[in-house]
Amino acid sequence: MIYLFRFGSFTFTVTYLILFLWLLHIFIPLRKHLAVRILALYLSGYISNVIIYTHDLANILLSLLGLMLFLAVFHQGKLMEKLTAVFIFYPILISINFLMYDVSGKIFFAVVNPPAEYEAWTDSIRLAEAGIYTTACLARLLFWIGIYYFLRKPIREIRLNLTANMWLIVDSMILASTVGCFTAIYFTTGDSTVIYPLCGACIFSSLGSVCLVSYMSSAMQSAYQLKALKMQQEYYQDKMKEEERVRAIYHDMKNHLLVLENSRESETARQMAGKLRSQIADYENYVHTGNEFLDVILKDKAEKAREKQIDFSAAVEFHGIDFIEPLDLSTLFGNGIDNAMEASEKLPREQRTILLKAGRLQNFVSVLIENCCMPQAGEKNRRTSKPDEFLHGFGISNMQKTAEKYGGQLTARRENEKFILKILIPVP
Repeated sequence: MIYLFRFGSFTFTVTYLILFLWLLHIFIPLRKHLAVRILALYLSGYISNVIIYTHDLANILLSLLGLMLFLAVFHQGKLMEKLTAVFIFYPILISINFLMYDVSGKIFFAVVNPPAEYEAWTDSIRLAEAGIYTTACLARLLFWIGIYYFLRKPIREIRLNLTANMWLIVDSMILASTVGCFTAIYFTTGDSTVIYPLCGACIFSSLGSVCLVSYMSSAMQSAYQLKALKMQQEYYQDKMKEEERVRAIYHDMKNHLLVLENSRESETARQMAGKLRSQIADYENYVHTGNEFLDVILKDKAEKAREKQIDFSAAVEFHGIDFIEPLDLSTLFGNGIDNAMEASEKLPREQRTILLKAGRLQNFVSVLIENCCMPQAGEKNRRTSKPDEFLHGFGISNMQKTAEKYGGQLTARRENEKFILKILIPVP
């Protein structure tokens, strides 16, 4: 039975090490070499499994310095990001390890009351010691699983969204937990149980700081996105007014040129009139979707596609679909076409094609954007062909939020070297 407990404690400890390393990896990615990652997993045991006692200056400082060195050697990223990782995880790490060993030790000695000499321990005492230690290892693992699910999204958002100045604010906020945890464990005298609430406060202070900063960064990002979208909306509104004015002038000019072209003027004048009429003929091909704001968006994107030598074709029927706000139309169509054009620019001229289909399909509004993309071997179900998935997926993320705003959904997939994005929104 003792061996079974030891196997259990070993399994729980190894699982905890992997989980701890993976949590660090989410915040700051490990270096890519397999040998480096294997070595990191091995050495992480010395960092994350350190035994902490009261007044234990050596292990308290060594765990801090060890974590700093570990992140510097085995992880990518900037120095400020690595310091932030230390300030986030160090208080949690030593607080949990201290509680694990101190609480399990007190329970063991209170329940079993073993002799001072280890050689005098009976099999039942050793069995109790193995059982309590295994339970402590399981409790630590479960606690870190909870931390993993609690922190995995906030720490990813922090790393992706924060500016250099914000990193300083994060460090100053979380540094208090690090100092408080160190002070509580090292300087507290008397019964160690008085440290338990302080350790809990340090843990929740670190977690709370991460969530607060994550919320702040998300709010800043949302404000920036809203500002950009409003600027885009104003741009299209100005374009719409300009297009109305130009189309009015065009119709008058077309009639004048037709008269001039069929008049008895010189051949040169007639040729010039015909040439001018052909040059402004693009306005005959103006897209009429049934939504004036969407008309301007598609015309603007079609012009940009033509400049980039991209074959852009659109079949859009939006008559009677007036429940989607102009700002959201800009998000859905503008971002989708921009992403498609960005991917098409990487391809040879003959492969640059974008197909847009949109309209009402029974009780849904359907939007389909399809474009050729670079083949990437070994990749499946990725949102994007870009190396930096977040930056490219930024527009798609906004599109998804907009679709969900109306109770719809967005799907994106690769298929036969094509990127297919589809949006379905129920008609209210």
